[in-house]
Amino acid sequence: MGRKLLVAFDDSENAMRAVEYVAQAFSSDHEITLLSVIPDTAIICDMNSPELTPHFLAQQQNFCVLEDKKKELLKDAQQKAKVVLLNAGFADKKISLKMESKKKGIARDIVHEAKTGYDTIVLGRLGISGIQEFLLGSISQKVMHLAKDFSVLLVK
Repeated sequence: MGRKLLVAFDDSENAMRAVEYVAQAFSSDHEITLLSVIPDTAIICDMNSPELTPHFLAQQQNFCVLEDKKKELLKDAQQKAKVVLLNAGFADKKISLKMESKKKGIARDIVHEAKTGYDTIVLGRLGISGIQEFLLGSISQKVMHLAKDFSVLLVK
C-alpha cells in the first residue's frame, strides 16, 4: 500500500531535484502532494498608508506585479514537477498540487499540512537564496526541527 508524501515545493532547482528523487525512489502507488507556501506579501499591494515611505509608494505597483509573476512562475514549476511524476508512472489522481499563502511561517505551515494525514515530508535542502537563508534561517532546518512525528527526507 502506498503512503502519502508531502513535497515542499518552490520554483528552485533543489525543489525540482526533490521531485525527481521521489519519481525515482518511490513506487507509483504513493500519493504525492506538491505544497507551495507563498509568503504573504500581497497585503502590501492593498496598503495605502501615509506611514509608507514615498519611495515605496512609488514602487508599490511594480512590487505587486512581481508578486503576481512569482505565483505564475510557481504554478508553471508545479506543472513541470507534475509531468516528472506522471512520466515516472504516477497516476494523475495520485498527484495533488497545493498552493497556500503563508499563515504562521513557511516551515510551520509545511508541518501543519503534514499533520493532516501525511507519512513523510520531502524537501530540497536549500530552496531559498543564500541571503534569505542568512536572514531567515533555512526552511529545511526549521521543518526538521518542527516535524517531530514525521519522517523528513532531505534531498541535496
